[in-house]
Amino acid sequence: MASMIESAWAFLLANFSDFQLTSLGGFIVHESAFFLSGIPFILFERAGWFGKYKIQKKTNTPEAQQKCITRLLMFHFCVNLPILIVTYPLFKFMGMRSTLPLPSWKVVSTQVLFYFILEDFVFYWGHRVLHTKWLYKHVHSVHHEYATPFGLTSEYAHPAEILFLGFATVIGPAITGPHLITLYLWISLRILETVEAHSGYHFPWSPSNFLPLYGGSDFHDYHHRLLYTKSGNYSSTFVYMDWLFGTDKGYRKLKMLKEQECNKAM
Repeated sequence: MASMIESAWAFLLANFSDFQLTSLGGFIVHESAFFLSGIPFILFERAGWFGKYKIQKKTNTPEAQQKCITRLLMFHFCVNLPILIVTYPLFKFMGMRSTLPLPSWKVVSTQVLFYFILEDFVFYWGHRVLHTKWLYKHVHSVHHEYATPFGLTSEYAHPAEILFLGFATVIGPAITGPHLITLYLWISLRILETVEAHSGYHFPWSPSNFLPLYGGSDFHDYHHRLLYTKSGNYSSTFVYMDWLFGTDKGYRKLKMLKEQECNKAM
């Protein structure tokens, strides 16, 4: 498997420049991971599939879903792609490389775990700032147009928010200067995480049922349902920041009440 990956990577190096692989390649990886993981949740909602696992009973109209997709494409090509192009020199300056040999799985997994932890910390505080009155009204309210989120709404946001919270995603790689393949993996995993958190479905196989401290769809869906001053659950991936700073009290109370109702029913 390792030799196959190295052979495929050698082919890319022989046919594309470092700039193309970083900027355009990064954009292709992002778009592929985002739409391939997010579109199924639109189909589930429209067809009524997996209804018993849907967190909210409300659904989005096809028109609302189409509006989301149209604006996302505009934001991705007009904001995300230029950011990838402009930040290329920064990543090179910080030590990112694309040459062979590829890094070991230990190095890759350690860096990606560090990125998740750092991103979650930075995102938590940035997200709390976006829930202050002025910034929510003029910036973050765009993301909260969808009180019943679906996978693709994870990146539906004001351009200023894309820049503001996007910093949380790139700060880890900017500090460590990883191999490009590590950056590809980090982008893909971060997208899969945020799409799942906004999916609107909590399945028996959802990651939060197996991974300690992982928030997931149930945790973040609560954030979208409530008034911005009372929502809490500001973290992107994990739950410990909200627990440490007491911004998940409403969510934990609701969970406790639901568990008590279930126990009474039994």
